[in-house]
Amino acid sequence: MLTFSLTKALPGDPALSMVGERASPEVIESIRKELNTDKSFFVQYMGYVKLLLKGEFGRSYYTNRKVSDDIAAKFPNTLLLAVGAMLIAVPTGILLGFISAVKRGTAIDRGISSLSVIGLSLPVFWSGLLIMLFFSLKMKMLPPSGMGDIRFLIMPSLTLALPALATLTRISRTTLIDLFGMPYVRTARAKGLSEGRVKFIHVFKNALIPLVTVIGLDFGSYLNGAVLTETIFGWDGIGRFAMEGIIKRDYPVIMGCIIVGTTVYVLINLMVDIIYHYLDPRVRLYAGND
Repeated sequence: MLTFSLTKALPGDPALSMVGERASPEVIESIRKELNTDKSFFVQYMGYVKLLLKGEFGRSYYTNRKVSDDIAAKFPNTLLLAVGAMLIAVPTGILLGFISAVKRGTAIDRGISSLSVIGLSLPVFWSGLLIMLFFSLKMKMLPPSGMGDIRFLIMPSLTLALPALATLTRISRTTLIDLFGMPYVRTARAKGLSEGRVKFIHVFKNALIPLVTVIGLDFGSYLNGAVLTETIFGWDGIGRFAMEGIIKRDYPVIMGCIIVGTTVYVLINLMVDIIYHYLDPRVRLYAGND
């Protein structure tokens, strides 16, 4: 209801976007009737709800194709981009955070912390353009935009990964530093366990809970469609599809993308909660008590 209200509140008229303002009023009115945008808000909303109950998102105003078919075709591209970004962000962010925590207070720690702040501060559209300028225009290593082999995936994945990488670095560093001072770590060291076993077995496993939360939230947001990244690099995913729908006032496209994105986000969060059950025995204990 909220999304439908916001889309209808957007300035602009789909009929005018399709035929232009120079078209005759009769033509514009006939297109409005064809699109059902001439009816009241309540009638339009109930008509869309009936479509949803049938498992449909309607048809695009411009292509007349089913929105569900277009989303089904573009979602694998967004999934590929999201997986590529997480493959860069997760291992690199956790490794940098671990190194920063182990080297706490040193020049290495300060350098990694500074880089993570820069990664969080750079807007995606700016970092994407910088990456495109360096790797494509200067170095001539990668194609600037479009879709194709794995070379087309590298730059958008890197652009999308930077904020998550910086976030994971900072969170893993903070979490690990807190865990290094816990009594059970001192006990493990007092028992004569090797430093590597203490850090990688006893400490790192307990640091996974907040990291899994961040990874799940970032992955869910990426599957919603990285609008700016997909638009900059011409990646044919849900984010770019939603942006085109907003620009054209293609209401069925906007609604379909938001509903699918919301559903995916909820499912990813459910999966994160299930993973908690296996990572943290305290969750299993509380669940058993309930």
